[in-house]
Amino acid sequence: MIILGIDPGYAIVGYGVIEKIGNTTTCLDYGVITTHKDDTFPDRLVQIDDALDYLIEKYKPDCLAIEELFFQNNQKTAINVAEARGVIVVKAKKKIGKLFEYTPLQIKQALTGQGRAEKAQVQYMVKAILNLKEIPKPDDAADALAVAVCHSQTNQAIGNFKY
Repeated sequence: MIILGIDPGYAIVGYGVIEKIGNTTTCLDYGVITTHKDDTFPDRLVQIDDALDYLIEKYKPDCLAIEELFFQNNQKTAINVAEARGVIVVKAKKKIGKLFEYTPLQIKQALTGQGRAEKAQVQYMVKAILNLKEIPKPDDAADALAVAVCHSQTNQAIGNFKY
């Protein structure tokens, strides 16, 4: 099974692609989709959409796992991230068909065994589980890999949304 994990944003969208075969989980790719700050917001959404098309065509994932949004103090930022996340959700449904959502607490729990784990603990576990030489950078890419690993280790029938 190939899983595309996404850490949503609009300036930077983290992505991680893993493959799980039996008990073996392998990292295929990770990185970020960056949008140009001087472009209009709709153009930035198009950049995200185009980049997702490329990733989906290249890796042909069986599903997409995405982090749910958590409350942010800046309403404008939260709304923009939510709109970008909407682009990602629609793309997943149209191109892949299977979409799974996980809260930050669920992701931390799946990777470290505790829902209040620090970011460094989660990143260390991403590195260990995927047998990587170093912690993935930037943080958005590591977060996206964490979402993908969470999905690979979670019973999809319990505790998350399946669309």
